[in-house]
Parts: sequence; C-alpha cells; structure tokens
Amino acid sequence: MEIGPEFWEGLLKIIGVNIVLSGDNAVVIALASRSLPPHMRSKAIWLGAGGAVGLRLIFSFFIVELMAVPYLKLIGALLLLWIGVKMLVPEHDAHGEDGDGKSATNATIWGAIKTIIVADAVMSLDNVIAIAAAANGNVLLIAIGLIISVPLIIYGSTLILKFLIKYPILVMFGAGLIGWIAGEIWLSDPAVIGWTHHILDTYGHWLETASAALGAAFVVALGSLIAARKKRVTAAATHVVDLAAKENK
Repeated sequence: MEIGPEFWEGLLKIIGVNIVLSGDNAVVIALASRSLPPHMRSKAIWLGAGGAVGLRLIFSFFIVELMAVPYLKLIGALLLLWIGVKMLVPEHDAHGEDGDGKSATNATIWGAIKTIIVADAVMSLDNVIAIAAAANGNVLLIAIGLIISVPLIIYGSTLILKFLIKYPILVMFGAGLIGWIAGEIWLSDPAVIGWTHHILDTYGHWLETASAALGAAFVVALGSLIAARKKRVTAAATHVVDLAAKENK
C-alpha cells in the first residue's frame, strides 16, 4: 500500500481525534480506580485501557450495523447515568471492608474493571466512528489509531487519577462529565433521531446542551444524595458498634 500525503494527513487527524476522545475514557478509568489500594491502581488502569482498545477494535468491524440498532444508545445513556451516580457513592467503609466484614480488595478491582468496560462500551461507539471517518476506510490507519489510543488512555488515566486523589472535589466534576455524555448520546439513537434532528434543525442546538446539562445535574444530584445518606447510615452503624464495644469492656 502506498504511503503518501493522504496517509500522513489521515494519521494526523487520527492522532487529534484520539487526543480529544481518549479523555472521556481516561476520566472513567481514573474515577473507577481511585478507591483501590495503590498497588492495584496500575493493574486496573492497564486492564481498563486494554478493554477500551479491545472494544474499539471489535466495534470497528461492526460499527455500521451497531449504529443502526434502535435503542442501543438509549440503553447506553441509561448505563452511563448509573455509572456516573455510582462514581459518587463510596462502595466500602474506611476499613476497606464490605458489609460482611470481609476484605473487598478483589471484589473492588474487578468491580472497577467491569465499570470501566461497560462505560467504554458505550463511549467507544462514537470514538470508533470518528476514527473510521478520519482514516477514510484505511484499515492500516484504523489499526494505528487504536494502537495510539493505548498510551494516551493509560497516561491520561494516571494523570487524572493523581488529581482525583489530591483534590477529591474533582470526582464530582468527573461524574458530571459522564452524565453530560449520557445526555448527549441518546439524541442520535435511531429510535428518536427523527424528531431530535427536527428540533435541532428548527430551533438550534439548545436541546443538545440542555439534555447534556440535565444529565450532568441528574448524576451529581442523585449521586450526592445517595452518598450523603450512605454516609449517615455508616456513621450511625459505627456509633452503635462503638457503644456496644464500650459496654462489653
């Protein structure tokens, strides 16, 4: 295959697309792995990034058929809303144990990886479309684009994770971003695209922005509410346990 100016132009487009779109995946991976023990975070990031790229590779072969499936993006948007809310709710207590008092390390890492893969499965649909469009059907360029996305996702996840640990308030913004993406994705589902495009063409793109903002607000509000309730329940349970321990002394 001849490698000429068109090839290099397509490669530059793919690099740009990957830089922009890999950020969403990196945020999800960083959020899902932030509560893991330090020695488990790298494993979750690598497996999560590998899962993201693997999904993109699979989707690249079936993307045209997948995008024509009605309700797929609607279901994906609901999954992203659930994931965004879940990111704001602490899974375990301060001792890193589950409700039965057992170590939750193994369950947590696989739970984080499952969360990453589900979110990537939804977000990778649009990512693959952008990469395929930039590659203009060139299989080699698509493969190169997938390979390039690995270090971008891993490095981005590692960098974002450091900020999330140092500044926990950023977790809320990350969860809100996931809700924002969920609010955008459903608008292009084949089941609703007829009337959503009519509204967008008639009244401008306010619907897209309003839907995305509503998704972000929903995730932050519900996630914060559940997290606060869980915190109160945990504090009350801890207080009861402490009182029982004092009485037994």
